[in-house]
Parts: sequence; C-alpha cells; structure tokens
Amino acid sequence: MRVLLRLALRVLLLALVAALLVLGGFRWAAARREQGTARDAPPGGRFVKAGDVRMFVQDSGPASAPGVLFVHGTGAWSETWRDAMATAADAGFHAVAVDLPPFGFSERPESGRYGKTDQGRRIVGVLEALGPQPVVLVGHSFGGGPTVEAALLAPERVRGLVLVDVALGLPPEGAGRSSPPRLLGALLAVRPLRDAVVATFLTNPRFTRRLLQSFIADPSRATPERVAVYQRPLTQKGSTEAIGQWLPALLAPAEAAPSEDPASYARLRMPVVLIWGGRDTITPLAQGQRLARLVAGAQLVVMDAVGHIPQLEDPEPFDAIFAQALARFP
Repeated sequence: MRVLLRLALRVLLLALVAALLVLGGFRWAAARREQGTARDAPPGGRFVKAGDVRMFVQDSGPASAPGVLFVHGTGAWSETWRDAMATAADAGFHAVAVDLPPFGFSERPESGRYGKTDQGRRIVGVLEALGPQPVVLVGHSFGGGPTVEAALLAPERVRGLVLVDVALGLPPEGAGRSSPPRLLGALLAVRPLRDAVVATFLTNPRFTRRLLQSFIADPSRATPERVAVYQRPLTQKGSTEAIGQWLPALLAPAEAAPSEDPASYARLRMPVVLIWGGRDTITPLAQGQRLARLVAGAQLVVMDAVGHIPQLEDPEPFDAIFAQALARFP
C-alpha cells in the first residue's frame, strides 16, 4: 500500500510539474508575441480622454448627428460593432464604438481597477468627450454592466439604452448577492498562475476560434474573417497582464456595483430595448425576461435561432431589429 501511495504521489507531482511547464510556456510565448503599441490601432480611429485613461474609439456617420455609443463584451473591441455602426449611421446617427480596457487599443489604467463602476465612469468620460448632447448607449454581454453603470451615473447624458444579451451579475430572484468562493479569489491573487492561465486561453490566438464558438449557437459562424477581428488587438504590449488584472472583476468582484442590485433598475427612466438570443447559454433568455420585468416599459426582442452574440451570428436580422430600436428613441 505504501509503495502504491508513493507511486501515486510521484505521478501527481510529475503531472503538476508538467502542467506548470505548459502554462509557463504559453506565458513566455505571450510575452514574445505582445509587442504592439497604440500606433497599431486602426488609422480611422482616435483616442479620447476618459477619466484615468485614453480610450480608443471608432466612428461612422456625421459628427453633428445624434450619437450612439457602442460598448463591447469580454474579449471583443470596437471593430466587432462594425455592421451595427453602419446601420446606425444609415439611420441618421453618429455611431461611435469604444474599446473598453483592458481590451482593444485603449490605455490600461495604472490603478488596475476594472470594477463595473470604474468602467462606467470611463464610459461617462467618453460621453463628455463626444459633446453635450445625450446619446443612445448600446451594451453587450459583460459590457452591459458598465453600460448600465454609466446610465445610472449620468442619466441626463443617456436618451436610450439597448442591451444585448447583457451579463449583469444580478442575484437570483429572492436571494441576496453571494460572495465569490474564497479559493477562487485566492487563486486569482496569484499573479504568475493567473497570467499563465490567461496566456493559455484568453490571449492565445490559437484558442480564439474555440473560445468564440463556445459563445454562439452555430459554430460555423466563427469564420476565419471574424476570428481575425477578435485576434487583432491580442498583440498589444501587456495584454496578458492587463487581462489578468481584469479577471477578478469578471469572476470574483470585491464589491457589488449598483447594476447588480435589482432595485437600481427602477431608476432607469429612459426607453430601454433588450435584444436577446433565444439559444444563449451564457446569459440565458430567462435573464432577459427578468430584466424586462425590472425595467418599466422595457421592450424585449428575442432572436430565436442565435446564442450570445446575435450581432455576429445573424447580423442582417440583428441590424433590422436594431434599426427599429433606434426609431424608438426621440
């Protein structure tokens, strides 16, 4: 029995060492790959001061027109809104898409603070940089929390909200906010381990297609062209470290944000349109239905055949629905 136990411990130790070597190899590869700078950003975009960072934005349509500001979700950036931006511009709006740090080409905050309220303040900073007129805010997935935060922080700057399969972190009905597991928080605090995991999965371009497919209903929609769009900013210097700093905000936030409190949604007085994929397994339709009950007068539009990223999975129907949503905002 003792011999078997020693053998099992040796096998376990060897497996652990092998896993650490593999993770270390991916981290080393990320450090070599991530050499890009802000000069690599698309030439048609620009940087605007937004609180503690300079945010990269891309726009379409006349600057004098009413504004629409697009906020992306996890792993995405402004370019992933390109089709919807064109739809907004064709409808007579000034369409602006922002890179929400640590993603895309925006600066990363020196403080390393990526809480939803911090991000909401940065979005408000972009609104202030764009001018005094209120805009329509569009948020997707994990970008939905910061989008709602911005609307709560500066409701006078928001004429309407479009929330697309948003991941808000609301507690289950009838339950209070639960604390993240202590073990998860402890693991995320180990920077070398955290960054190695990020380098293996989140900033590894070889994994981008598989990651994207896990969010959508039809894997064939993750075409090489779409995958390449998501991969483009991954070469920015310090991406793995910055996304590692952001990861606790996704998995183990230290404090609750107002957008995670169901009572906050009674404060949203502007028109709200919810667009949801009926086959979404990341933020299931039940979450959209609950949100529609929380926001007085909210309209919920369901796209039955798509998953978590309807603007990518079926862009033409999404753009038609989005154009109808924009028509609701005076």
